[in-house]
Amino acid sequence: MSQESRLVHIVDEVPELDGVDDLTMVVVLTGFLDAGQAADHAAQYLQDGSEGPVVATFDVDSLHDYRARRPAMSFVRDHYADYDAPRLSVRLVRDTGGTPFLLLRGPEPDTRWEGFARGVRAVVERFAVTRVVSLGAVPMAVPHTRPIAITPHANRPELLVTSSPWQSELRIPSSAQALLELRLGEWGHDSLGFVAHIPHYLASMDYPVASLTLLEHLELGGHLTIDLTDLREAARRCEVEIARYLESNEEVGEVVTALEEQYDAFRRSEESGSSLLADDQPLPTGEEIGQQFEQFLAGLDGTDGPKEGQGD
Repeated sequence: MSQESRLVHIVDEVPELDGVDDLTMVVVLTGFLDAGQAADHAAQYLQDGSEGPVVATFDVDSLHDYRARRPAMSFVRDHYADYDAPRLSVRLVRDTGGTPFLLLRGPEPDTRWEGFARGVRAVVERFAVTRVVSLGAVPMAVPHTRPIAITPHANRPELLVTSSPWQSELRIPSSAQALLELRLGEWGHDSLGFVAHIPHYLASMDYPVASLTLLEHLELGGHLTIDLTDLREAARRCEVEIARYLESNEEVGEVVTALEEQYDAFRRSEESGSSLLADDQPLPTGEEIGQQFEQFLAGLDGTDGPKEGQGD
């Protein structure tokens, strides 16, 4: 028995996929690439739209570090109950037009990334997946008052549907999703993805604005049609709550204004073809503005600020 066959169990028959000759698989792994819970909420929105059968499951016990990320469970008076076991599975869902696609969702593996990639390859080849599209989100020193920026990536340039904001090489921490895209390219399978840039002062709260942007890009890159009406309304409510809170917190508003000025300087510098960051207005680090946002972040959990999950 191969290593990947031990890591993933694939169902034998999926009648719903008979005759399908253009199949997308969407990948969302929570943890490292999910600032603002943007990618996970996007995945939940897809699943809620048309939940279908599970077609493959991964052996989470072989991939998850339980001591580093302890699953939640309930203690009811004198006994344990409701253990939230981590699950990493592939589910068949359908878009608004009824087109089937696969959704691989769950916690990013803590170990055996290469084995995980081979397991995904087995799923891709078993169901003749046409393209794999990953969604993610990272915190950035950007203001929420500007459009959500997206970093696109793909293992073939022909798969890109928008241009990258980066003009040079970056050394970044790796992720299971990034390695998966790299390996799929080596094995001859198309893979692309989108990473949303989340204002780092909102990274710990639910931010449906970014979920909306990710799904808009998924429509293009994944050849899918998604009714985003409910998510647009959730994003609008979120923006209203944030704006309302900032109106009553002048100090936080000033920091956001400074981020706006630095963001605009960054864009002007990029458009002029000069350095990626404006020399006279470098983007601040999280540590530099962290204290000024303590009140803001505290407000997110209080009664006067936007609530976590507001707009869901």
